[in-house]
Amino acid sequence: MQDEVLFHGHPNVRSLHSRTLEITTEENLTLRGDCIIGVRANKACRDIGDSIRNRLSKDDSVVILQVCVGSEECTIKGKGEPTLTLQHSHDIVVRKSRFTCPRTLSVSCDKASIDIPRNMVEMLQNPENKGIFRITVE
Repeated sequence: MQDEVLFHGHPNVRSLHSRTLEITTEENLTLRGDCIIGVRANKACRDIGDSIRNRLSKDDSVVILQVCVGSEECTIKGKGEPTLTLQHSHDIVVRKSRFTCPRTLSVSCDKASIDIPRNMVEMLQNPENKGIFRITVE
């Protein structure tokens, strides 16, 4: 099962947070949003397809997230969680911790925004660059 979220870069992308990574449908980004790697996303948690949502709610689900910008790609591995609600209307957040809220897509991830390659972060600082956030659930 797979879904894709398209997003854009922003000059304020810093990608410095050590525990989370976020993509948002919002157009603007302040420097305080140091976990955000993309804005103007075409989907938020509530827009994720039903088959993915159902599989994410299983404790044994394995989540593979790919961030693709140009020819660059970064893979994040995480898990699903029965307490995921996927109800947020603007954000998608993946976390190294097991904390869940309506913005959380995946927990126990092996990477956060600080782990995104710096050359990809530089690309994401250009608002004309687009990215793909590919979600695969096994």
